[in-house]
Amino acid sequence: MDDSDRTFLDLAVEQARLGWEEGGIPIGAALVHSGEVLAVGRNRRVQLGSAIRHGETDCIENAGRLPASVYRRSVLYTTLSPCFMCAGTAVLYDIPRIVVGENRTFQASEDWLRSRGVQVDVVDDPACVALMERMIAERPQLWAEDIGEES
Repeated sequence: MDDSDRTFLDLAVEQARLGWEEGGIPIGAALVHSGEVLAVGRNRRVQLGSAIRHGETDCIENAGRLPASVYRRSVLYTTLSPCFMCAGTAVLYDIPRIVVGENRTFQASEDWLRSRGVQVDVVDDPACVALMERMIAERPQLWAEDIGEES
């Protein structure tokens, strides 16, 4: 991970912390094109009463309507390995690279993403790990709901 990756992952971590402070799930994301931040987002399922506003989908929604060529040259930074819904969104828009803060807590789609030609870089970031460890310790029912499990 180079300095620019660190900067952009830090934006995703900042979003995750905001989500936690709002009473939500601490997962954040940033979408970057040619060194320019297009959007940031965070898991806002709790805040919006949404079934689908994960960190990555919130970020892409916040980016708005962009030409396909922009998505095809962008990088998605996320604090946690994407679920299949978020991975599918990235594949739909041909986002070629995803930088993942951590995958110890959750990992479902990385092999599938790679099979679709997406470069997935897992950095095992201590801040991302700590956010999810705290989430699972303090709000286990909310985490189970977020990943579609019974608590």
